[in-house]
Amino acid sequence: MAEAPRTAPSSPATLLDISDVRVHFPIKGGLLGRPVGAVQAVDGVSLQVHKGETLGLVGESGCGKSTLGRAILQLIRPTAGSVVLDGRELTTMSEVALRPLRARMQMIFQDPYSSLNGRMTVGDIIQEPLLNFNRGGKRERRERAEHLLRVVGLQPDHINRFPHQFSGGQRQRVGIARALALNPEFIVADEPVSALDVSVQAQILNLLEKLQAEFGLTYLFVAHNLSVVRHISDRVAVMYLGQIAEIAEADELYRNPLHPYTQALMSAIPVPNPAVERQRKRIVLQGDVPSPVNPPSGCRFHTRCPLVMPVCRQQVPVLLGTERHKVACFAAETPT
Repeated sequence: MAEAPRTAPSSPATLLDISDVRVHFPIKGGLLGRPVGAVQAVDGVSLQVHKGETLGLVGESGCGKSTLGRAILQLIRPTAGSVVLDGRELTTMSEVALRPLRARMQMIFQDPYSSLNGRMTVGDIIQEPLLNFNRGGKRERRERAEHLLRVVGLQPDHINRFPHQFSGGQRQRVGIARALALNPEFIVADEPVSALDVSVQAQILNLLEKLQAEFGLTYLFVAHNLSVVRHISDRVAVMYLGQIAEIAEADELYRNPLHPYTQALMSAIPVPNPAVERQRKRIVLQGDVPSPVNPPSGCRFHTRCPLVMPVCRQQVPVLLGTERHKVACFAAETPT
């Protein structure tokens, strides 16, 4: 998978402004089903997504990446915080007011099979968003579906086939075509290649980049594979136990990771040179990820951090640094 340097646009405009977003799922117990706790899946995340960029969101399974993506789209209503799309606050909108904006935000799901209705043809799946939003007549919707099949690399005569008649990569192309049906501006790609073979992953990533250039799309690309994120992202945010640990331009982050958690993730990326790989030192984190039901005080990473200090157990670090590179760590040198 060839890598080319990515350059972010100068003075980028902000499409999405996320401020202190929290998503807590209540835990109920007893005969009356009263709340006895909460799963703090996302706890105080603030991000900006610029128009036309790809922001990668990485972290271990269970850190809240997918939950954050769904909260941004209002598929899950945040417990607290603000999500502003192009100047409009989404979290306080009613479902009726929010409906027109949903056409501007779409999602590509992780599993290319379970995300498609096996009883519907590919044509019906792609046309369903158009039908829901009353876009065009029957003939126009079919022509749109055939056009989108061509755009994602499939044949128009596939329109009458069912999902089980396609391979995994082809099914994901159908999912992408469905996401494009309403001409969205912003797409959350929730681990869209993790269920695919490596060779197919490269094809889907190249397709996403091509579509971004052609339609001016903005992506939030959720993944746990840092090699994949490096290939497609302009900036990368590293998430740990519901919070952002570090965020930087992709090249800067991979060249100079500052947070101990980011450094450990980077050390796990294999290098395709046996001589270099033998000399690399793998950073193995001790212990398990704490429960989001009862997260640690202070820095949430301090229970596994090799650089832990007393202040880490008492105070919550904030993201500090420049627009190019920010880190939330007492032990790391703040970028200037």
